[in-house]
Amino acid sequence: MNYVIDPPVQAALAVQGQESKFPVRRIYCVGRNYAEHAREMGHDPDREPPFFFCKPADAIVPSGAEIAYPLATQNLHFEIELVVAIGKGGTHIKAADALGHVYGYAVGIDLTRRDLQGEAKKMGRPWDSGKGFDDAAPCTAIRPVSDIGHPSSARIWLAVDGKIRQDSTVDKLIWSIPETIEHLSGLWALQPGDLIYSGTPEGVGPVEKGETMTGGVDGVGEIEIRIT
Repeated sequence: MNYVIDPPVQAALAVQGQESKFPVRRIYCVGRNYAEHAREMGHDPDREPPFFFCKPADAIVPSGAEIAYPLATQNLHFEIELVVAIGKGGTHIKAADALGHVYGYAVGIDLTRRDLQGEAKKMGRPWDSGKGFDDAAPCTAIRPVSDIGHPSSARIWLAVDGKIRQDSTVDKLIWSIPETIEHLSGLWALQPGDLIYSGTPEGVGPVEKGETMTGGVDGVGEIEIRIT
């Protein structure tokens, strides 16, 4: 097919131990999915239905990268997350069947322009400027389920310049991965290539120019991103 301009490059992530890559279609993110994080953001963590926002696929940045401090913000925050890679699509997927739709897992950082997000919240506007900007979705290579199984109680953590800032376990998710997939697939038709950033634990905070974020989920991987 001919195009009037060159088409954009397909966003993709490496797959651990393979030459082939995982093409990224959409990035869904779950908001306030750890109780202590909900509290630190000033919200009641009652088990209300989960809510979602999206990041563009081309916001993906591989682990080991250096990225520029984003435009239009003075308050860039880190949020470490377990990332779910969908390998089999569907709608109205039952929680009991949901793990069969997972190709693998990765470790991501949901970078957030917190000042822009806060302003949007006050005005009742969408969060896109706070969440969906360039380089806002650093992520490791994907580890297939066939290699690691499904993380159930793994440690999740993040450090800035070696100082631990977030430290929890993934079993503290308010909505589990199967439950999240069930809710998400009732709103959108999930497709192979979709990623789900499953939420972040407490301890989120700012990262400055020149600082390096490292983090991980035990058994899944570790990520390193430097802000320049």
